[in-house]
This record gives sequence, structure tokens and C-alpha cells, in this order.
Amino acid sequence: MGYISLFQDGVLRNLALENIPEQSFSEMIRRIEHDLLEMSSRSELMFQRSVDALKRIDGDLAEEVIASDSKVDTIDRRIETQCLVLLRDSAASSSDILLLGTVLKLITDIERVADLAVDISQCVAGIEGELGASGAVDLHSISEVARAMFHLSIEAYVRRDSVAVTKVLDLENQVDAMFREMKTQIYDRMRTAEESPVALSHLLIALHDIERVADHAVNIAERVQNLIDQVGADISPVK
Repeated sequence: MGYISLFQDGVLRNLALENIPEQSFSEMIRRIEHDLLEMSSRSELMFQRSVDALKRIDGDLAEEVIASDSKVDTIDRRIETQCLVLLRDSAASSSDILLLGTVLKLITDIERVADLAVDISQCVAGIEGELGASGAVDLHSISEVARAMFHLSIEAYVRRDSVAVTKVLDLENQVDAMFREMKTQIYDRMRTAEESPVALSHLLIALHDIERVADHAVNIAERVQNLIDQVGADISPVK
């Protein structure tokens, strides 16, 4: 029986490979990429729903977002294991190794987007507990740009598209400017003492989490561009 070693929950574990079905190398890569697309779709939906919960201060919706994180974690672990299995295969070409290495990097950022959606959802409970509101800033505008960046970064990977990468990078400054302006607005409201400073602090944390989603989109886009630069025509779009 074969084994592969990897970290799970901070512990080095030896995983048996007997349950991994025998498939062609290309078929396993196709499965990995489809899992990556499912993981990114779930993470994007979690982010969108977490912001919806924040805008409405909807505790029930926030709890649903938090509960959905386990599925993303499961896909993350499955992709990691499959990538490591293929990387130890002598049939892996240099292009395959670069692709699988990129996937391992991408799922880290995708998983962090899901984690940030959980963090935003937890802020909802904090604001709700203080009888606060989220109308101090225009959450819709900054979250939509951040979500568009994340979606575009995944599209860039799917299509191996440098144009989509450029679009993501061009939007980064817009999100940064919006974040700075909204942060100032929240600080100004804190000084007036007309609203709960605790509730506003939770709102500020959530706003920072939204901005960090854009940062992870940039990370993904840059890694996709690096893959394109190194492998070029040797990689095909995701089918």
C-alpha cells in the first residue's frame, strides 16, 4: 500500500492511497481543476451572502454562511491530496508540475476568501448584539468590486487569460481608495459618539475583510500570469 505525507490541521499525517481510483494523469488533473472551480464558486457565494447578511444585519443568514465553510475545507483538502499524489508521479512533466504547484497556491487564496466570509458573518453577530447598523458606509459598492475581482481572477485561470489578469490588477487601486474613504467615514462616526463604538469596530473589521478579498484576487491573478509566462501554449484552458 502506498502512502503520502502531508499536513492536516497542523499535524503531519501519512495518508493511505489505496482509495484513490486509478485514472489517467490528465483525467486526474481535469478533476482537480473542476474541484477548484467548485471551491471558488462556493467561496464567492459565501462572500456574497456574508455581505448581504452584513448589510441587513441578518444573523440567520450569517449562521448559514458560517456553516457552509466546512464544504469548502473538504474540497480544499481533497485538491491538496490529489495534487501531491500527482506531483510524486514520475510521469509528471515540467508543465504539469508548474500547473499543480499553481493550483496548490490558488486554493490557499480561495480558501482564505471563504474564511473571510466567515469572519464577516461573525461581525454581523457583534453588530447585532450592540443593536448597531451597517449603513455608515456603502458596503455594496466596495464588495461588488472585490467580488468582481475574485470572479475575474478565477476566469483568468480557467481561460489562461492575461487580459482578465490585467483587469483584476487595474481594479486594485479602486478598492484601496474606497477602503481608505470608508475607513475614514467609520472613524468620523466613532468620534461623534452617536453610535456604539463596539458596533462600528465590528463594521470596520468587516470592511477590512472585504478589502482583503480583493487582495486575494490579486494574488490569484498574479499567480495565473506567472503560470502563463512560464508555460505558455503548453497549458490548455479548463474544459
